Amino acid sequence: MDPYVLLVDKTIIGVFYLSYTPDSKDNYWIGGFQIDKRHQGKGYGSQALLQIVKFVKERHPACCLLSLTVEKDNLHAIHLYEKFGFTSEKKENEYAEVIYTFDLEKNIFGNELTRP
Repeated sequence: MDPYVLLVDKTIIGVFYLSYTPDSKDNYWIGGFQIDKRHQGKGYGSQALLQIVKFVKERHPACCLLSLTVEKDNLHAIHLYEKFGFTSEKKENEYAEVIYTFDLEKNIFGNELTRP
């Protein structure tokens, strides 16, 4: 598990971690993705998600499928993930969180991700 901070002008605005099996194609998970409450509503979530996906594709070229979970009542996060192109697997993990996946091969045009 690799933890990361999200920075804007040297200010920490959020965090996430990446959990994965090295060189696997489909065992990459974004976890703990959070934007500090003081910085929400400024578009940082969308920008950060785009950068996270780009980062994963660059650092882990074998990755074809990126996954994450979200609490069922977190409608704001669900909207963000669906707008970005994550799709619900209609399955839950052991914490009753819904599993979402992002197909990196389908959602990349050329070598560049498009912004939602």
